[in-house]
Amino acid sequence: MSSALIVDDHPVVMAAVKMVLGALRDSSDRVMFQSILESSNGVEALQVIREQSPDLVVLDLHMPGLSGLDFLSRLQREQSPARVVVFTSHEPRFYVERCVRAGAFGFVAKTNDLQELRKAIKALMSGNTYFPWPETRSMSLDGLQLDELQMIEKLSDRELTIFQYLARGSSNKEIAEVMLLSHKTVSTYKTRLIEKLNVQSLVHLRDFAKRNDLI
Repeated sequence: MSSALIVDDHPVVMAAVKMVLGALRDSSDRVMFQSILESSNGVEALQVIREQSPDLVVLDLHMPGLSGLDFLSRLQREQSPARVVVFTSHEPRFYVERCVRAGAFGFVAKTNDLQELRKAIKALMSGNTYFPWPETRSMSLDGLQLDELQMIEKLSDRELTIFQYLARGSSNKEIAEVMLLSHKTVSTYKTRLIEKLNVQSLVHLRDFAKRNDLI
């Protein structure tokens, strides 16, 4: 009997994914998932996985408490057999390879229709992976874009997550609360990001993020 876990903090997305999972059938025309579990944050989801051992996890990357990439890394360290498909609004060109390294089996952008998610889930449940490998980008990028792309790719997973929070206008205190970090730690990351991305202020940091479709 197969089971699935949806990890997403948006009720509408949760409901849509649940409908997709509930409608899927295997090659014998039997319901693919007899049990569909739900969790709105990464910390809770880890506990659900330890207790319920779902076969499939549909994971958003943007979550309170524990980012999707941190979540994947923990699953990998715990050698969980759950197969994870990332279903996110984050830009694929910056996240597909990170998700692969962290142990995901599939990646679907929320900008696609739900049929793409159905294909990914069926692929994973058949023992395959499902990734939209970005095409080579250097041919179509100018010098500035290529330099900025390389800067972003050198950021750690946590730096990239905090970069996006800052670019969206979140304060150090808000980021600390969401990511379960100290205010001092967030401040250190903020300073480091400004240096690494060679920007002068948070305004320039936001412009940098917008130019590269990170917000």
